[in-house]
Amino acid sequence: MKNYKINRKDFLKYSSAPFALAFLPATFISACENNSKPNKKADLDFSPDIEIELTAQPARVSILPGSKTNVWKFSGEVIKGSKDSLKNLDDNYLGPVFRVKTGDRLRVRFKNEVDEATIVHWHGLHIPANMDGHPKYVIEKGEEYVYEFEVMDRAGFYWFHPHPHENTGPQVYSGLTGLFIISDNEESKLNLPSGEDEIPIVIQDRTFDSDNQLVYMNSPMDRMTGFLGEHIVVNGKKNFSLDLDSKTYRLRLLNGSNSRVYKLAWSDGTPLTVIGTDGGLLGKLVQKDYLTFGPAERFDIIADFSKKTPGDIVKLISLPFPSPISGMGGMMGMGRMGMMHGRDSNLPEMGDELNILSINIRNSVANNFKLPSEISSFEKSDPNDAINYNNPRRFNLGMGGHMRWTINNKTFEMNNVAKWEKVKLNTTEVWEFVNGGGGRGMMGSMMEMPHPVHIHNTQFKIISRSYNGNSDNVWNTFKDGFIDDGWKDSFLLLPGTSVKVLLQFKDYTGMYLYHCHNLEHEDMGMMRNYLIEE
Repeated sequence: MKNYKINRKDFLKYSSAPFALAFLPATFISACENNSKPNKKADLDFSPDIEIELTAQPARVSILPGSKTNVWKFSGEVIKGSKDSLKNLDDNYLGPVFRVKTGDRLRVRFKNEVDEATIVHWHGLHIPANMDGHPKYVIEKGEEYVYEFEVMDRAGFYWFHPHPHENTGPQVYSGLTGLFIISDNEESKLNLPSGEDEIPIVIQDRTFDSDNQLVYMNSPMDRMTGFLGEHIVVNGKKNFSLDLDSKTYRLRLLNGSNSRVYKLAWSDGTPLTVIGTDGGLLGKLVQKDYLTFGPAERFDIIADFSKKTPGDIVKLISLPFPSPISGMGGMMGMGRMGMMHGRDSNLPEMGDELNILSINIRNSVANNFKLPSEISSFEKSDPNDAINYNNPRRFNLGMGGHMRWTINNKTFEMNNVAKWEKVKLNTTEVWEFVNGGGGRGMMGSMMEMPHPVHIHNTQFKIISRSYNGNSDNVWNTFKDGFIDDGWKDSFLLLPGTSVKVLLQFKDYTGMYLYHCHNLEHEDMGMMRNYLIEE
């Protein structure tokens, strides 16, 4: 699917000479050797409970009225095990949906039938390094990668997507996104809404041309700030709505956008009731007037419509907020200056109020569901157990030399790990992520924007979030929407903030990724390896 990408010639055409290097892929500046071999054969000693064939392939689906849209999508077939383990979604680029249990042994035979090298990352799962979807393991069209792992995570709402270096953004944007839902005995005892009353909600933004075809990148500045689509698409459809009854539902929310941040709220002012985040159920339910929702994050919410009557309409919206992008990003792309960004100034920018979806109440029905105040008794962890509690590893996310997004002034290296990125198996550490907007050179001091941080292989605890910046209005508009309880694999790092997380390195050695989940920043090199050693 080649029509969604701007080539190097176009980048240079749109960029003046001082900016040219910023828009070229990292390998155009310095190549990295890939000396790892994909796992192309099944392990005869591994006995799976579930075996699935998963294929990435071109397709045509209905997103808007009229012409179908060319996309890339995953589709799957159960080879062994329960047929309920996998559900394909008809006429939709999303999916399939995996449904497994903690303890299941899973084999996935992934086949690449698209025109670019790719690989699958199982976002949020705790699995061996060679099963995690590192870009060094990409396979070409016609090749197969065999994943084999035991599901070790708690019940929760996880997902999967491509992870090729420099090409994750366009491949996810083209449609390659699937859901991975895990259940366990603890969750089952709660009798939460299930079946048709449990509804995954995937929120994305997309831009289309006059023939309903996807358009990716309006200008090279989209690569610098992160791509923003002109239309909100939910569960693969524009103007998405649900016809529901006056009872309780479980909505499982994923921010699947490349870079857009949302400030979620109910249109009638009802608080959102949250029972889980990235890594599964919270200990107790949390109610918020709004939720700060960064790319890759998930919320598990209970929506009670029992007091609504037929004909009522409730909307899930994104409240307006001041643009969290300043400096060159604000001057050239945001803050009502979209025309300089290659966008119509009437189209939604970061921070504009948005309608996400509409819920139409159709019938009055009995509603007997009651949610207990105590939800989960998940594993506790004490920051004082960290071997570096008084001296956290520090990671500064900002703009480095050559206008490149960096972590500690370094960009991605396929097979390299710095000394400060090596950790020991069976240890617990505190990592501190800092977004001071700074970096080397003039551009580092001018550019400030949020960075959604994702750490592979582990669910972690957020132990502190502090602000010491110059964007008080941005911090104040978002700060009450964070949920830092429970287990997380992704979090939003606002400009001028510092976030400390508590991580445990257990079970597996090997090299994993941590990176900004603004996919354009990731593709520009705002990604690094960390190594777990014996």
